[in-house]
Amino acid sequence: MNGFDLSAILRNQEYVAMLLHGIEMTFVIYVGSWLLAMTLALILLCIRFSPSRFGDRAVAAYVSYHRNVPTLVQLMLWYFGIFTLLPSGLADWLTAHNGETIFAVIGLGLCQAAYFSEDLRSGLRSVSPGQMEAAKALGHSYLSAMRFIIMPQGVRNALPPLINHSVSLFKNSSLAIVIGAPELTHAVKEIENLSFRTFEIYLVGTVLYLVFSLLIMGAGAYFAMRADPVRRARA
Repeated sequence: MNGFDLSAILRNQEYVAMLLHGIEMTFVIYVGSWLLAMTLALILLCIRFSPSRFGDRAVAAYVSYHRNVPTLVQLMLWYFGIFTLLPSGLADWLTAHNGETIFAVIGLGLCQAAYFSEDLRSGLRSVSPGQMEAAKALGHSYLSAMRFIIMPQGVRNALPPLINHSVSLFKNSSLAIVIGAPELTHAVKEIENLSFRTFEIYLVGTVLYLVFSLLIMGAGAYFAMRADPVRRARA
């Protein structure tokens, strides 16, 4: 096909429907993996701050593995490796219930948990030890001090890297195409095969990823400002 014709994509109802479904599945993967990652990160953080040396080393090994093995390889290991080891009944159920998306959520969530836990750990370690001593002097228990004094400061300090890694997680959802998850990049590829409008459809996909990434960054910046009393007062 000759010439640039973006309307050939945007005015085709079938293509638009495929894009909308891809966007929907991208956010299913993103939100699901984000929730899994944050939940697991909090668990890893608690283990890391426990007195157990074994627990600390186990978490350190977990973090090291997920930070040094490419996310793409981890997704392929889950879908093409671990999936084959599952009982046939469970494998059949996953196949019938969009198992590609489920494994994408698991693979991305487990990987991102390593980054989130380190972000939170760095945020907590940046809080002065004197804060805990002052809290105990005022009559707070350890849990009370952590809940009302240490954690709010630590999470606030950790927000910038958490926001960056949240945006990275959204972009990494595109890696799910390698295991067949019907997300946005998969939809873009399918539309290219049907329309032969390579530049147009990849331009649309690029713009969509850019817009959604900027929206996530904007939402993160808003929450960071709301969490910082100094910045909130200036605003």
